[in-house]
Amino acid sequence: MSGASWAGRVAVVTGAASGIGRALALALAAAGARLALADVEASALARAAAEVEAVGGPVLAVPTDVSRREEVERLADRVYDRFGITHLLCNNAGVLVHGSLADATWQDWQWVLGVNLWGVIHGLGAFLPRMIAAGPGSHVLNTASMAGLIASKGLGVYTASKYAVVGLSETLARDLRPHGIGVTVLCPMGVATRIRQADRNRPADLRPPEAGPDAPVELIGATLAPDQVAARTLAAIQRGALYVLTHPEAREPLRRRFQRLDDAFQDVGGV
Repeated sequence: MSGASWAGRVAVVTGAASGIGRALALALAAAGARLALADVEASALARAAAEVEAVGGPVLAVPTDVSRREEVERLADRVYDRFGITHLLCNNAGVLVHGSLADATWQDWQWVLGVNLWGVIHGLGAFLPRMIAAGPGSHVLNTASMAGLIASKGLGVYTASKYAVVGLSETLARDLRPHGIGVTVLCPMGVATRIRQADRNRPADLRPPEAGPDAPVELIGATLAPDQVAARTLAAIQRGALYVLTHPEAREPLRRRFQRLDDAFQDVGGV
């Protein structure tokens, strides 16, 4: 989607009721895009849709639990019934749990992977065949995290989901290049969203029987506003960039990680 104008384009955003998703939707609407918004919080989604519609352009709001394939397929059907095409698919919905991996419950794994990883997989399964059939020019944005590039103590379940999204996106970019479809993966550090309160939307059957005390992990670096992240993300998509790294202070931890990987070759014979 390098260099393309957003005017008249159709963008689908999951996790659109708040945070980065809402900011992406508002920025796209302001640039003339037509929006399809999805979120598991129906009331918050309705409010976000009203805000986006006030900025300009038609809006379709579809309450959706991205961890459920049938709901994402229903979303895709609604989008194509309304707009007939998708130019930008933003697989953005995400949730977070804190705590040691030794204490992680199967409910933690089911919930986080269901939304963060399977939500992306379901989005691709529901939309990609039709995007490919429409020909070149569309784009996929997957929201990961700096936790998808650097491991942090106390974020093991979340980190596992986001590392998977990064790897999936890197492979997807190679797979879709012959089809003329771009891929971008967003890897921010701290953003002023409600992801730390994601438990408000956790299904009852995926709540552990004995929830331990919440011990949030303190992240390094600045906390950006969602609209700052949205602006940087849309600019990266316009450039055709694969990665969006929003925080300059992430550069040094990333450098140390890849230095450790490079150092590991010292143990390889002949190096």
